[in-house]
Amino acid sequence: MEHESVPLVTCGQADDGTEIQTPKTQLLAQHFANPPAECSGPSSNRVFYSSAQWTADGTTIITGSSDNSVSSFVLPADLLDFDSGTRQLEPQAKIKLPEPTQVIAPAPFFSLSEAASQTFLVGCRDHPLHIYHAFPDDPRSAPIGHYKLIRHETEQYIVPASLVWPYPGTHFICGSANRLDYFDVSRHGSDGPVLTVPTIPSKRHISKGHGVGMKGTVSALGVSPPDVNGHPLVAAGTWTRWMGLYDLHRSDGAVANWRISESDLPGSPDSYAGQGVVQVLWSPCGRYLIINERHADGLLVYDIRGSGRLLSVLAGRKNLSQQRLNCDVFPSSQYENGGFEVWAGSQDGSVIVWDQVGLTAAEMQPSWSWNPHNSPVCASILHKSGSVVATCSGGWEHSDVNDEYDAVDEYAAQGRSCKILEESSLKIWSLGGGVVG
Repeated sequence: MEHESVPLVTCGQADDGTEIQTPKTQLLAQHFANPPAECSGPSSNRVFYSSAQWTADGTTIITGSSDNSVSSFVLPADLLDFDSGTRQLEPQAKIKLPEPTQVIAPAPFFSLSEAASQTFLVGCRDHPLHIYHAFPDDPRSAPIGHYKLIRHETEQYIVPASLVWPYPGTHFICGSANRLDYFDVSRHGSDGPVLTVPTIPSKRHISKGHGVGMKGTVSALGVSPPDVNGHPLVAAGTWTRWMGLYDLHRSDGAVANWRISESDLPGSPDSYAGQGVVQVLWSPCGRYLIINERHADGLLVYDIRGSGRLLSVLAGRKNLSQQRLNCDVFPSSQYENGGFEVWAGSQDGSVIVWDQVGLTAAEMQPSWSWNPHNSPVCASILHKSGSVVATCSGGWEHSDVNDEYDAVDEYAAQGRSCKILEESSLKIWSLGGGVVG
């Protein structure tokens, strides 16, 4: 099979007025979530991908899907051998989880050459947080460790809504309703987190503490690159459109809190008004914070270490979905002035790219776009080399979604009333020349 090439749409210009150069893309490998027979059959027989992430060493992609499974795809070492045509990927391992999840975090020290490092964390409703080996002998293998997340008053499990496992990997952070929990990875099976940070001053009285804090489920977490003193900031976003910044090494309280307000956004009030934060992502330099909301056509860029205010809105992405359509960042390749790229999937199957982000205090239109899929793109993730990008698609159609729950949870609860879209796939693309490794 020959490589497939997808047309690119150029929609931006550089500061000097010249047209931004767009890379050539070629399809290197792909995997479809459903066999052809199931695609043409009843919707209820289909599954769809809901997430995809590179491992730290760039050798493997870990995906989550609607059938409560996590798959590990090891990419071939000769992936960029263009004489081999488009390959059909198959997962090297698949693990069945006890319940649906959107909370998966690969180890930040993951290495294909060290079996002990090949792990990921996952959080499911009514269960502890679990750590699994990515390549077990049996798909239903038990987790290799667990971490308690319970309300001590009732001993009920707390539902994890977000999870981040930053480098060097000694600790991880879990977000849930009105709280952050900080865990020591080495203390699995223990009594729980080493630190719990309430995101509101009082569970009984939100007005206590002069109203400082944010109420709502912490649905997104992101850890910044370390500052000059080696301390990173943790950004937390909620379904209720609140944001908080935390320095867990120095304080058990918030450094800053703010609510995303339509009055701060350009254009009409409904132009970029989202329905809850699904992702927070730091720029490579650690100065800017990108806020990605569900049911929002724009990504918000805040200048955290500068003015502390909204800097720009990345416009032009179609997203009227309740699904998590995650984005990614990469240092800008054409300019050495501090700008960076943002890549984001759209509801219509396209991937949108903005270049020179961070250099313009205004609404920004896309630099270029392309159409790798026919269904919502849940992930568009760049390899650390910059020469390969993975796109992952899939989704469902349903109009009634509770604002305090994730789309996958809602699908699992009311799956029979949802129509699963036919196309769901993982695709690997080349971006010009380069070597994966």
